Amino acid sequence: MTCSGNTADGDYPVKKVYTCFTTDIIHEGHLNILREAGKYGRVTVGALSDKALIRYNRFPTVSLEDRISLYRTLEGVDDVVVQDDMTYDDIVDRIRPDIIIHGDNWKTGPERALRENCLKALEKTGGELIEVGYTYNETVSKADLLLKEKLAMPEYRRKRLRRLIEICPIVKIMEAHSGLTGLITEKTVVEKNGRLDQFDGMWISSLCDSTDRGKPDIELVDMTSRMRTVNDIMEVTTKPIILDGDTGGLTEHFVYNVRTLERMGVSAVIIEDKCGLKKNSLFGTEVEQTQDSIENFSAKIAAGKRAQLTEDFMIIARIESLILERGMEDALKRAYAFRDAGADGIMIHSRKKDPAEIFEFCDSFRNGDKDTPLVVVPTSFNQVTEEELSAHGINIVIYANQLMRAAFPVMVQTAEEILKNHRAYEVDSQLMPFKDIITLIDEL
Repeated sequence: MTCSGNTADGDYPVKKVYTCFTTDIIHEGHLNILREAGKYGRVTVGALSDKALIRYNRFPTVSLEDRISLYRTLEGVDDVVVQDDMTYDDIVDRIRPDIIIHGDNWKTGPERALRENCLKALEKTGGELIEVGYTYNETVSKADLLLKEKLAMPEYRRKRLRRLIEICPIVKIMEAHSGLTGLITEKTVVEKNGRLDQFDGMWISSLCDSTDRGKPDIELVDMTSRMRTVNDIMEVTTKPIILDGDTGGLTEHFVYNVRTLERMGVSAVIIEDKCGLKKNSLFGTEVEQTQDSIENFSAKIAAGKRAQLTEDFMIIARIESLILERGMEDALKRAYAFRDAGADGIMIHSRKKDPAEIFEFCDSFRNGDKDTPLVVVPTSFNQVTEEELSAHGINIVIYANQLMRAAFPVMVQTAEEILKNHRAYEVDSQLMPFKDIITLIDEL
């Protein structure tokens, strides 16, 4: 049930009151929750675990231990426990609170699923939910903005990818090619079966970056121009970024770009083991493509690793052997060689609609290497699920061009309809109101 509640009568046993915090920064809203909770009994605060926080669209900037210590110092807190899941079934069953206190801001949006889960869990134990009006003021807004700005700082953003690989069964990366698509990737949260989910980071593709500029994907758009896209996305988002570095270019240039990307806060660059004029892998053997030698590409990786100033940045080697039909043995030989040269991860690519050869590669690689992260881009074999990929030892899945491909046919259709009808009325029902689009954009 939901109620506003009254102060507990001293003649009755002290009630167990529970509230869950998901923050690294305490503001007036949290203190108000604690004041309200203290009116009803003994207050236990739940510290949401790192794994659960990530799924809740809140990446921690301090450790779980530090959050627990912070919560213990707050006036009115009697105990702190760890809540390992964003849903309430386990925590309610474990501590059996008489009352759960929560802000009323979860009545709408994807978080309402968590509210429904909380009510069902309490129904089983006879507990009740008390909802407190969410605190909206300038101080709270500044605290929320401070946390967002902290997450966007290079030293925090850069290290997040490695942390995600440690925590998540599989890291989900979505293509972004502009500030707006970055915001879509950053803020899209869905609820399914009572759980929230979201993308973990962004992929800045040379294909989409070139296409957005109306240029061919042959490394014509230089790295300086591409870094402007990176900067546009970084200005409005906080999640980690993986950059498509094409072939990496000349080793001397690659070394310089590694330093620049690392300084900006990019988490990883993926470079492919081809040389000469870059041709998109979608063409496979239909066009002439030259694969670099193991020795040359290994030397490029090693040079890039030597240029790094932190342990956070990742250089991931993309292997084109399956695309170029050079065989599984060649792909595996290259994977181990590139790893030994210092590559922080291996991306294996395929044009086939069946993931069998990808699975064969990953299973074989995992027989000799249990730890080096594996990356796939299931554009062709798009029926495979993330759970299946994870079962074969894959750590990162990149949805490499779907937002660009989704937008293009709709824009073409809209342009054609306006030309046919000499007005925009016929397409209006298919268009999102602009006020809904600009709600993605935060105002300072």
